[in-house]
Amino acid sequence: MDGSNEDGLHDVIVVGGGLNGPALALALAQSGLRTVVIDALPEAARAAEDFDGRAYALALASQRMLAVLGLWSRVADRAQPINEVKASDGRAGEGPAPLFLHFESGEIEEGPMGFMLEDRFLRGALIEAMAAEPGITRLSGETVVAQEIDAGEARVTLASGRAVRGRVLAGCDGRASGTAVRAGIRRTGWGYGQTALVCAIEHDLPHHGIAQQFFMPSGPLAMLPLPGNRTAIVWSERDETAKAIQSLDDTAYLEALRLRVGDYLGGIRLVGKRYTYPLSLTLANSYVAPRLALVGDAAHGVHPIAGQGLNLGLRDVGALAEVLVEAQRRGEDIGALDVLERYQRWRRFDSTLLALGMDTVNRVFSNDNPLLRGVRDLGLGAVSALPGLRRRFIREAAGLSGEVPRLLRGQAI
Repeated sequence: MDGSNEDGLHDVIVVGGGLNGPALALALAQSGLRTVVIDALPEAARAAEDFDGRAYALALASQRMLAVLGLWSRVADRAQPINEVKASDGRAGEGPAPLFLHFESGEIEEGPMGFMLEDRFLRGALIEAMAAEPGITRLSGETVVAQEIDAGEARVTLASGRAVRGRVLAGCDGRASGTAVRAGIRRTGWGYGQTALVCAIEHDLPHHGIAQQFFMPSGPLAMLPLPGNRTAIVWSERDETAKAIQSLDDTAYLEALRLRVGDYLGGIRLVGKRYTYPLSLTLANSYVAPRLALVGDAAHGVHPIAGQGLNLGLRDVGALAEVLVEAQRRGEDIGALDVLERYQRWRRFDSTLLALGMDTVNRVFSNDNPLLRGVRDLGLGAVSALPGLRRRFIREAAGLSGEVPRLLRGQAI
């Protein structure tokens, strides 16, 4: 390749400009590593501020990480604390059944179990923080078309013809990760025959910071509180039913939603756009290869039943950043396979266990078998009734269990 089209050697090439990629770049740059973020979308598209209804349930540990990275101060006034979590069975036309799980944030000492934050605000904060960080180079509107790995470096070629070199290549490019495909990393997974209907509503009555999960025979329906009298909806339906519902006009769409959740929020109105996403499980058979690591959905695309997708990704970010920074400080080659395997040992078992756990919950709950529904409700009712188990569940949901990376404990690397 023509040397005039080549960059200097970066420490880490981050492929993917969504959320995990920029967060990883910030964590590394703030610890002295030089990074480049390659984003297929133009920056103007990433920075658009139109409200589109998409939002994330951030575990308490994820919020702590955002604080350490200097992001939380940019978005705190836009976030909604999750004060309670309620779960119940439900059927269309019947509204919610009696609760079988009810958790309150006061049951742990650390504060709220988590926060709801709209996608547009988190994206905006990441873009601003990257622009202010001299250790980050941003290449927007650029697509990787080839990658090469040798003993000393990773190199990617962009559609523009530009070559980018680095000691480590981090694939943060989603479920269909081109980084993984080009590295020959295969995937294990399956579809659920379900589609997520995603939108936001405003309503007459306050939600009081309560997240509601209705387990319908066709799939879970989550009502997640946003600031003000607004709620984010993540509604799983069988593929054909979801297609029919999405084709309805707004009035009929809202009526279909109301049939499933009742009127506990009073009158409801759509705000922003309506989306659909096919639901599947996809796990990379390896998270690492020589000079390469996969992060977030590129490593593990999971069912949204517990809202853990972004939180799992941020755990990956925290773990990989810690591994690379510590290796750099010890004078090791940060792209050496034995270094990257520390990241895989840290994250792969935990992520796979959680992904398969959510897969099992979805299969057990997405049916109308009365015997199965009775047994599972009894089991979860027992969890709700036992203080020790309740506390364990709450801490797990808050991201406070297991080997937590420093950033997610609220500590700098």
